[in-house]
Amino acid sequence: MSTISIRDQRLAGATMLPDDFIDYYMPRANGDFVKIYLYLLRSVHAQASAPTISSLADVFRLTERDVDRALRYWQEAGLLDLKYKAEELDEITLLPVSQKLRETQKDPVLEPPAPQEDPAGADTQVSSARMKELKADDRTREEVRNILYVAHQYLGHPLSQTDMRRLLYLYDDLHMSAELIDYLVDYCVSRGSGSMHYIMKVGLAWHDEGIATVKDAKTRNNLTMKNYYAIFRAFGISGRSPVPGEIAVMDRWMKEYGFSLKIIEEAASRTIRSTGKPSFPYAERILSDWYREGVRRPADIAALDDRHKAVQKTRASAPASSPARNTAGKFGNFPQREDEEHRRLIQELINKQ
Repeated sequence: MSTISIRDQRLAGATMLPDDFIDYYMPRANGDFVKIYLYLLRSVHAQASAPTISSLADVFRLTERDVDRALRYWQEAGLLDLKYKAEELDEITLLPVSQKLRETQKDPVLEPPAPQEDPAGADTQVSSARMKELKADDRTREEVRNILYVAHQYLGHPLSQTDMRRLLYLYDDLHMSAELIDYLVDYCVSRGSGSMHYIMKVGLAWHDEGIATVKDAKTRNNLTMKNYYAIFRAFGISGRSPVPGEIAVMDRWMKEYGFSLKIIEEAASRTIRSTGKPSFPYAERILSDWYREGVRRPADIAALDDRHKAVQKTRASAPASSPARNTAGKFGNFPQREDEEHRRLIQELINKQ
């Protein structure tokens, strides 16, 4: 999925939020729509951020459809201009918020938020009857009680019946240990999300990766963070942790594109040489091109470079275009005949005198 460039026609250097937005636009908009708009304001000055519809959905634990609806809402409200390329969103322009705009703007239609999509469909929870069995069984009762109690403590609110049935799906159907589920909830909350949607998304991903113990999960998470910081070092970024938007982009490079650190580091190096600064959008353009070209190892990059040089050399050595030929054809001598006729008429006038 392509990245989206964001241009700003407002004042640069600060994340500005006009009073008219707070007084008029914000009360009329869905809360998630407001979050996405504020995130776009901040993204303008986060040079390393390269948002996509997918990464925005990940940041706010929404569906991609929710993000698209939010952007179209703000477009209708007159605060965004959206431009598409090949049916994909390519550019967002943030438009000035003014009292004049507010006074002439009709309220956009506010659609109810779409229901959250379950990351694995409708079957990622045990039945109510099965939950009662697990709570009553002497072999599972204590562990089930601990799972639900610890989750309650981490999340800071009582669990709904659906929340409990989902957690017990991980325990009963996926055979995750109580310790691993405790660590899963702790891990998700520590990353800033206590939504059950996100916890299930991460839990199912761990299961698909074959993670069966807390040690496995910690090793995987430490390796992932190590990779993030290795990419940061390649960009010359230090002294801070990755933000969610950057994590989403780096995950796409490593997971969706399947690139090794060596390939990502090469893209970072070329980005710095070309722009003089760390730029995730620029690196995304490089890596997405390599992905489309089927790059899988450094040797593939060298082959692409050689092919590009050969094309450039061929163009440079091509003979210059020959000057345009006279296309007058049989009429090419017309001006000459016209001059002769003119001289003949002048001579006749002279003779008459």
